[in-house]
Amino acid sequence: MKKFSVVLSLLLAAGAQAEISHEQIDTAAATVQPQVVEWRRWFHENPELSNREFNTAARIAEILRDMGLEPRTGIAHTGLVAIIKGGRPGPLVAIRTDMDGLPVTEQTGLAFASTATGTYNGQQVGIMHACGHDNHMAMVLGAAKILNDMKDDLPGSVMLIFQPAEEGPPAGEDGGALLMLAEGLFEERMPKAVFGIHVGIGIPGGQFATKPGPMMASADSFLIRVLGKQTHGARPWDGVDPITVSAQIILGLQTITSRQVDVTRAPSIVSVGRISGGIRSNVIPDVVELEGTIRAFDPDMRKQIHVAVERTARLIAESAGATIEFELNLGPPPVRNDLDLTAMMIPALERASGRPLVLLQPQTVAEDFSEFGALTPSLFVFLGNWPADMDSTQQPTNHSPKFDMHEPYLEHGVKAFGHMVVDYLQAQP
Repeated sequence: MKKFSVVLSLLLAAGAQAEISHEQIDTAAATVQPQVVEWRRWFHENPELSNREFNTAARIAEILRDMGLEPRTGIAHTGLVAIIKGGRPGPLVAIRTDMDGLPVTEQTGLAFASTATGTYNGQQVGIMHACGHDNHMAMVLGAAKILNDMKDDLPGSVMLIFQPAEEGPPAGEDGGALLMLAEGLFEERMPKAVFGIHVGIGIPGGQFATKPGPMMASADSFLIRVLGKQTHGARPWDGVDPITVSAQIILGLQTITSRQVDVTRAPSIVSVGRISGGIRSNVIPDVVELEGTIRAFDPDMRKQIHVAVERTARLIAESAGATIEFELNLGPPPVRNDLDLTAMMIPALERASGRPLVLLQPQTVAEDFSEFGALTPSLFVFLGNWPADMDSTQQPTNHSPKFDMHEPYLEHGVKAFGHMVVDYLQAQP
């Protein structure tokens, strides 16, 4: 009898530790899909600006508590974190979504279109989820539902990260991924891997796209204040003209990425997006301001460009008798997908969409998901948002007032998160 009891206990233990199958994940994702669409539409209709995602955070917390989870709130102002504790020992992995909308007035004509308004840079603006963060939140919540329902068989745990202010905190405020980390997000336990999905970016409908290594650029901004000497426009020799100096600086900055860094290593961009100076046609002003962005994929090249921008501006100004004041504001580093993690997850992504993975060229847009990837292996992927029979390159893209999501593809995102998490955890020794 004793021998039979031992055998029975072993059989029960083996049964209790059965692996989660791909079919289980797919079935669960299909079941939760109507709820995911409902969540997406609520988020879309109720967007909030960066660091102001109060109602969004409250709704997410409510949904997580309904699942039986215990979210920790108020991280980086409005962020949330919850842990799904697996029933079997294993590592911790994380899935992340952003939460904030943009100061964009929606023009989609959807029945659940946003009519929200707010204040941005002192101006009254419309607010819209014009970059797809409504979809990201819904997909992570869908994945949370199916993973939490399977937690007894999960060999490890899952950290759910709901991050505010991905689009950048308001002027004078801290926020985003960096603030979540500064407030101790990973201090108690570091995830072994972090996964993120972003919709749009011109990817073919319903397909996933990514690349190993550097995939998205760093995003730094600069302000150059050119200081001259004000004078009459008819007597420029009596002063120092910061307008002509600024024009020379703008042209000089374009030689940095074409002549001063090794273009065979990685692409880079220096763009001036704002010029401000002068009050009327016949007055040469004292000051002109130039504001721009620096994009890079290689950390050393990024630093080299920082130095070159200031040097180029200063020496051109000095050649005309002017001076400059220079401010550099560091943004997120490049998104760099871990090579081994990317290779490991390609089958999961193709399984989730039923289509081949698209291998990308480097994207010069930026994402502060990179702050998580700077600390632990990470993988960030794109999901095409327009129907498969539409040319995605001809449709409104991210940040457009007409940006939208083909909702059946939300199921692809839920499945992808589920497959990546389970594949990773079940592959661990």
